[in-house]
Parts: sequence; structure tokens; C-alpha cells
Amino acid sequence: MKLIHLSDLHLGKRVNEFSMLEDQQHILEQILEHVRNERPDGVLIAGDVYDKSIPSADAVSLLDAFLVDLAALSPVFLISGNHDSAERLSFGSRLMSQSGVYVSPVYDGTTAPLTLRDQYGEVRIYLLPFLKPASVRRFFPETGIESYTDALSAAIGAMDIDPACRNVLVTHQFVTGAERCESEELSVGGADNVSAEVFQPFDYVALGHLHGPQSVTRPTIRYCGTPLKYSFSEVRQKKSVTVLELAEKGSVVIRELPLKPLRDLVELRGTYEEVSSRAFYMGTHWQEDYVHIILTDENDIPDAAAKLRTIYHGLMKLDYDNQRTRNALVLDAPDTPERTDPMDLLSDFYEQQNGQPMSDEQRAYIKELMERVREELQ
Repeated sequence: MKLIHLSDLHLGKRVNEFSMLEDQQHILEQILEHVRNERPDGVLIAGDVYDKSIPSADAVSLLDAFLVDLAALSPVFLISGNHDSAERLSFGSRLMSQSGVYVSPVYDGTTAPLTLRDQYGEVRIYLLPFLKPASVRRFFPETGIESYTDALSAAIGAMDIDPACRNVLVTHQFVTGAERCESEELSVGGADNVSAEVFQPFDYVALGHLHGPQSVTRPTIRYCGTPLKYSFSEVRQKKSVTVLELAEKGSVVIRELPLKPLRDLVELRGTYEEVSSRAFYMGTHWQEDYVHIILTDENDIPDAAAKLRTIYHGLMKLDYDNQRTRNALVLDAPDTPERTDPMDLLSDFYEQQNGQPMSDEQRAYIKELMERVREELQ
């Protein structure tokens, strides 16, 4: 059984006010070509197909064309991510399933598998969209769901999973231990962390949410990453799609298919004279790529961005790295251990402002208030 794993298309995304639609169309065509060559038994799309919960008309048209072409080549299994609206994405899903496009419905406390078969028997695919604890808690009121791990554990525990079959989960969460980058949404104190232990029943977990391709705790719990670079923190990443081949139970082979963007994201560094020199950029694609330039001149160059944009048409960002900017980054802060728990941070702040620690009564009140706000946000 051969499956291709995609995620985080973020159709309609803008990076530093540049529309990525043309670049996304180019990369989707490459993905279709990989699917034609590989002839998989299914394509898994692990969420964040759109960049916004109310996508633009152009983004909707691009996804529509992609799914039409993709469904002609392979069954498609798709879930919503945290950037998507589960309700909007699943509209018409019963009709689409007749064309081989299976979209996860809005979570209702149950997750029925979709089944593929080969010479080794059944492969059961479970589609679990992005979930918050509040999305799950109302279906399991007696379970005591407080964390994202609790929520995923309850949702997976409610699945009828046959351990003798090969089981694949498509989901969209942040798994503890994975590496983030700046283009992803961060939560305070790692509140959205999910322990990899909840995925123990599955032979492969097709994850979405993080932009860098990586496996977490074992090779078969995997993020395939975005097909395009969406921030300069991803400059050194090699974008790809993941192919997995399942033979008999317990045998999973994973490989990557590289993707080449229409325009890359690159960082260039040097003095204004150096980066504007013809010898610096000749023989490269930098003039048409999306560029972050870091100037090392000690004095600011008047209208540097406008001047450099006549050479680097995709200049997205201009910064300086010199003695002045480095001095500005020096902070007079005490040498204290890193604290990430919100209550600890608030307690420290209170003590600095008032010259005494919080009382137990104050801590209890603040904890209750935090829980109430967290409930409203979920």
C-alpha cells in the first residue's frame, strides 16, 4: 500500500504582503506530477489547506482545481487544520466522497475509519481534524479533559481500532518534542502540546501543523512539512512530500520527493556596495527570488529598499546588522532560568511590583481566572 502525505498548503497566504498564489499553483502542479509518477493508493492531506478560515475566492478556486485533478489520479483523504474552518471545508463532503475525495466532518465524538485493501489485508485510515480540548470535552463529560493530550487520548480511545490491521491516522496537532519555526502559531507555555504516546495504536501518523519535515519520537509519527517556504526561518529547509509504503503489519518504508519552488526564499548579507554589485548576483536566481537582505554598513543607506528592489524584484525584507543594531539588542536583564509557566511568570511580576509574594488566596483567584479565559478561547 503506497500513500502520499501532504499538509499545510496554506492556499491564499501572503508573505510580507506578497501573494503566494502563483507560487502555490506552480508547486501544486509539481505535486500532481509526483502523484502521476508514483501512482499511490491514496493521498493524505493533513490540514491547513487554506491560510484563513474564510479563504479568498482565488484560494477556493485553486483548491477546487487541485482536488479535481488529484481525485482523477488517486483517492484523497483530507482534514481541516487550525487555519481552516471545519464547517466550511466539510461542506458537500458526502457529495465529494462519491468522487473519491474524503473530507473529515466537524468532530462529533466519533471517527469511523475509511478502508483500503491490498494483498496484506486492510489499511484503515482515520481522519481526525484539528481539535481543542473544548471541542472534545462536551462529548465525554465524565472523562475530565483538561489538556490537548487528554482531548486526543479521549478521541482516539473512542475509535474502534483493530490492532491486527494496519492503522493510519491523519491529524493536525503539535506533538511534544517537534521543532517549530517562526511562521507557525505559538501558544503560551506549550499549552497545545500533545504527547506522542497517544498515537501508539497507529502504524503511521500523518501530521500537519509544523512547517519543517520531521519525525517525532519514531519515524512513523511524521510531519511532511509545507510544500513552500513561508518565512525566512525556513530558508535552510528542503521542501518535499512524504511517500510511505506499508507492507505487512509493522513494515513501513518512508521516503521524500523533493519540491522545487518557482521562486525561493533566500537571505543575502553584505554591505550595500557588495549586494548591489553586478558580480554579486550574476549567475543566480536571486533577482527573481523572494529576498531578505541584511546590510552590514555602519550607516543607514538612504532609500536602500527602493534602490535594491530595482535589482531584487522580490525584496521582502531589509535589515541592518552593525554595531548600532547589536547594541540595541543588549538587554539589562537578570540572569534567571527560563520560565514558561504563566502562573510562575505572573507571580514573579507581582513580587517585583509589590515587594512581596502572592498569597495563596490570590494565586487561587488568578488560577481560576486563567482557567475561565482558557475555556472561552477554546
